[in-house]
Amino acid sequence: MNNPIILILFLISFLSCTTNPNKTKLAVSNSPEPSYAIEKVVENLSNPWGMTWLPDGSMLITEKSGEIIHFKDGQKIEIQNVPQVYNRGQGGLLDIALHPKYLENGWIYITYASTEGQGDGGNTKLIRAKLEGNSLTHIASLYKAEPNSTRGQHFGSRIVFDNDGYIYFSIGERGDRDTNPQDITRDCGKIYRLHDDGRIPEDNPFVNIPNAKKAIFAYGNRNPQGLVKHPKTGEIWEHEHGPKGGDEINIIQKGKNYGWPVISYGVNYSGTKFTEITEKEGMEQPIHYWVPSIAPCGMDFITGNKYPYWEGHLLVGSLKFNYVELVKLEGNKVVGREKIAEGIGRVRNVKMGPDGYIYIALEGQGIVRLMPN
Repeated sequence: MNNPIILILFLISFLSCTTNPNKTKLAVSNSPEPSYAIEKVVENLSNPWGMTWLPDGSMLITEKSGEIIHFKDGQKIEIQNVPQVYNRGQGGLLDIALHPKYLENGWIYITYASTEGQGDGGNTKLIRAKLEGNSLTHIASLYKAEPNSTRGQHFGSRIVFDNDGYIYFSIGERGDRDTNPQDITRDCGKIYRLHDDGRIPEDNPFVNIPNAKKAIFAYGNRNPQGLVKHPKTGEIWEHEHGPKGGDEINIIQKGKNYGWPVISYGVNYSGTKFTEITEKEGMEQPIHYWVPSIAPCGMDFITGNKYPYWEGHLLVGSLKFNYVELVKLEGNKVVGREKIAEGIGRVRNVKMGPDGYIYIALEGQGIVRLMPN
C-alpha cells in the first residue's frame, strides 16, 4: 500500500469495522412523508401511564392521578375500589397488565406508588386484582418496596410476563443514586421477578444471600420506564432514563449489574460529572444509549403485518422531544433510528394493540393510533 490515499481509506474502513457497536453514534433520520395517519382513540386524558386490552377489545387505562378508566364502545367508565395512590412527582398510579392466562384466571396486575409501610412518603407497590363489573375485587398485595420516601422521582415502573409465566416489574432508585441501585439488600433501582401469585422463585439469583432482597432479578438501574418481552427470543428488554444523556436499552439477564451510577454515558443535569468511567468489569454495557437524552417512556416491538417495513423493530416514546422513535434492529444490535409521529406531544407510553396497530398515550391529550395509509 504505497499509495497514501489507499492507505487512508483502508484505515478508515478498518476502524469502522472494529468500532464497539455500543459506542457507535447513530444519526436519527426523519421519514420524508409520513406513511400513516394519526387517529384519535381516547380524548381528554391527563397523564395516561399504563394501557392494556381486555379480551373484548376494550381498554384499561391508568391515570397517574389514581384512576383506572375502562374505555369501551367509545365511553370512559371509571373503575371503582382502586387503591389510594401516593401521587407525587413521578409517582402515582403506574402500569397495568393482564395475566397471560387472563381468560382462565381473570388476574390484572397493577403497580402504583403506595404509602403503605415504614416512613413518610411512598414507594412502588405491585398488586393483582380482578375486575367484576366496574370494580376491582380480590385485591392482593404482591410486593411493596421499602422504605418510603418523600422524594418525587424515579418510581419506575413497568410490568411484563415472560414465556414461563414469571412476572417482572421495575422500580426506580427513588433519587437515592449512591445508596440504592448497587445494594441488593435494599429495594429500588432494580428489576424484580416473582411467580404470578407473589411467591419468590427458588432460582432467583440472590435467594441464598443473607439480607438480600430475594425478589431482585437484576440491579444497577436508574429509572426503568420501559419493559417488554421480545416476541421471538422471549428475552426481557428494558429501557431507562439516564441523567443528562445516557438513557439506555438493556437486555435483562439473571443476576446482572447494569452499572448505575458507577458507569454511565451521562452527566449531572448541571453538566458536571458524577463518574469518570463508562465501562467496568462485572457491569453490563447497554445495547444502545442516547446522548442527548430523549427521556424514554413506553416500549414495544412491532409485530404483525400492519407495518411491514417496521416489523421486528422497536418503538420507544420520547417524553422530552415529543415523538416516537423507531429503533431499527439486526438481532440484538441497534443499526438505525427514525423519528415517527413527530411533534405529537409528550409520549408517556407506546404499545401494539391486539388489532395490530400502534397506540400512543400522550400527556395532556389522550391515546391515538397510527393508521397506515
